Amino acid sequence: QVQVALSGGGLVQPGGSLRLSCAHTGSPFSIDSIGWYRQAPGKQREWVATGESTGRTFYADSVKGRFTISRDNTKNLVYLQMNGLKPEDTAVYYCATNQAGRYSWGQGTQVTVSS
Repeated sequence: QVQVALSGGGLVQPGGSLRLSCAHTGSPFSIDSIGWYRQAPGKQREWVATGESTGRTFYADSVKGRFTISRDNTKNLVYLQMNGLKPEDTAVYYCATNQAGRYSWGQGTQVTVSS
């Protein structure tokens, strides 16, 4: 079972930036994809972005052009760079690894965008 740990949340003003880090155990080459999700208060969890082992990335329309996935395979880290943050980006963020259809979730990290 892959272990996943997420860090990097916090409070930021509108228009600001944050970078979330998703650390996972296991070989990066055994991870098919890593997905990012978020859940705002009173709302269902929603998909934000996915980074595949092939290098392809996919983003929800709401974050496209503002959020970027990158990875450092030497450190088993995947990053979600979030720029141009908006109050509606406020949520608990999660990352999850997909290994041949088996998903491993990290604990959530709070991102609050407020002036």
